[in-house]
Amino acid sequence: MIKVTNSLSIVIPLFNEEKRLNKSLIKINKFIKNKNIKIILINDGSFDKSEKIIKKFINNKKKFSVINLKKNIGKGGALKTGVMKAKSKWILTMDLDLSVPISQILIWHKKKYVTDKFLIYFGSRNHDESIIRSKIYRRIFGKILSFFINFILNIKIQDTQCGFKLYKSNIGKLLFSKITRNGYEHDIEITMIARNKKILIKELPITWIHKEGSKVNILIDSIKVFLSIIILKIRY
Repeated sequence: MIKVTNSLSIVIPLFNEEKRLNKSLIKINKFIKNKNIKIILINDGSFDKSEKIIKKFINNKKKFSVINLKKNIGKGGALKTGVMKAKSKWILTMDLDLSVPISQILIWHKKKYVTDKFLIYFGSRNHDESIIRSKIYRRIFGKILSFFINFILNIKIQDTQCGFKLYKSNIGKLLFSKITRNGYEHDIEITMIARNKKILIKELPITWIHKEGSKVNILIDSIKVFLSIIILKIRY
């Protein structure tokens, strides 16, 4: 059994999150107390008060660092920036809204899910043991998206798009160094690169609660992802 919290970097991208930043940072700071965890915040070109709030909160907190990008490059690009800066043995990517609570990593440890057999772990909202609380239309869109990803790209992953993912550091850096998609579709490309390199991905159950204020536009972003699926099909 591996205890990833002995050496873990958590990369969190954000864009215009002034309304929930402070609340989320307080919860994160409380969780990492007495743990060997580093937090890397990627401020992806926010033009609200996010940068000021982060600066004030971090102050002299040595476990927190922030990278302020001058312009918005997208979730995939922001995560890539943070992953390449991480120095711990394990890297966790997650969303600032804490739709999957940060304590999920302790549940994975308690249930002995993380072993030497796999180097990548995806939180999956479609896992039989997952607890999901969201509106029905979001579930339907998620199911449709997963179907097209699996059908067109032949990816045997139930949920590529959940933001809660754990990587062995060298593997995470390898995969992110090769992505070409900077938007939400980067998750799909990560999966395809891993498949081509014969790196196994293990899907694990999560508790996922939809939070209001999401930057994801179900219709528009789904169309973008569908178009990216075609591009990735051609490329890989």
